Amino acid sequence: MATQLVRGMGSFFKSCACARQNRCAHPYIIRYRDAAGRQREETGYSTQQTALDRLTKVYEEKRTTPRAQADLKREIGKQRFKHYASAWLTRQRHYAAGSVRTVKQVLDRQILPVLESRRINTFTATVVDDFIMSMEERSVGLAAQQNAFDTLKKILLDARRRGGIAEDPFEGVIPPEYIPRKITIPTLDEIHALKAAANDGLGLVIDLMSGCGLRNGEAYAANTERMVADDVYRITEQIEGKTRERVPLTDTNGYLLRTQRSSYWAHTTLDYQWSAAKKRAGITRRFTTYSLRHFFASNCLARGIPITDVAEWMGHRNINMTFKIYRHLMPASIGRAAKLLNEGL
Repeated sequence: MATQLVRGMGSFFKSCACARQNRCAHPYIIRYRDAAGRQREETGYSTQQTALDRLTKVYEEKRTTPRAQADLKREIGKQRFKHYASAWLTRQRHYAAGSVRTVKQVLDRQILPVLESRRINTFTATVVDDFIMSMEERSVGLAAQQNAFDTLKKILLDARRRGGIAEDPFEGVIPPEYIPRKITIPTLDEIHALKAAANDGLGLVIDLMSGCGLRNGEAYAANTERMVADDVYRITEQIEGKTRERVPLTDTNGYLLRTQRSSYWAHTTLDYQWSAAKKRAGITRRFTTYSLRHFFASNCLARGIPITDVAEWMGHRNINMTFKIYRHLMPASIGRAAKLLNEGL
């Protein structure tokens, strides 16, 4: 039997059939309406007082929330996912054009076919789990699963931050775990051979990617103005590989990689130069220019540079990605740790 409180506060009860519920060990359940007007239930409260304290907190939060803010939360909660995702992407002004295209592809191919009509305030951990299972049933690759999960998480946590979702829809959810396939790392001899066969432009790209860990687009934007010290090169922009535009725009002086038409380098320019240099150098192993970044990471790790520093230099937002890709390059780390611990004992 539910115990009703003052109007708008909610109620608490037990769902068991025990004769003396106030003394049994079953937890109390609370029921209330959140700021968006959606009915909620929570369980796990061991005493009436803890249940009442939680209801009181929710009630006070609703009472102190301005009417306009509460209306906005309800409006966000009622939006369909497709509409909210589109508005969210428009607000990501810091995204480069390539990043926007990638997000749109993930939405169109993986997320919207399953979730486009669902209202924002109906997203729960169960819904997210079901979405992951739907990708598994469709045999979506793990890399694509993780990209879709990460994109969905960014959008839904933004909606929760703005009040459209009352509870964390990712609590207890086990995300898809993508373990990158074993990477191909060029040898130092192969890098020297490529540089010997390359023109000045490609040679610069090879140096920046293998020696500094830059991405392709960051290397395209090589600029003398970015040398802030004799041994420090600061990355402030990149050239978008498809449109050949600078992102973000700064100045127009000092750029080193330009085509004969005075446009910036892009993927097509690099692909042509790279293929020609590999052929002239007699290299038949299958690896790409991105493998130069792998060389940089492996070189750092082999020389004992902490993986936290490597992750920061490579621009990885999450060290887990660095660890997943390069963990196998540190096989001696456990042995070294065991030796140090043994010496300490």
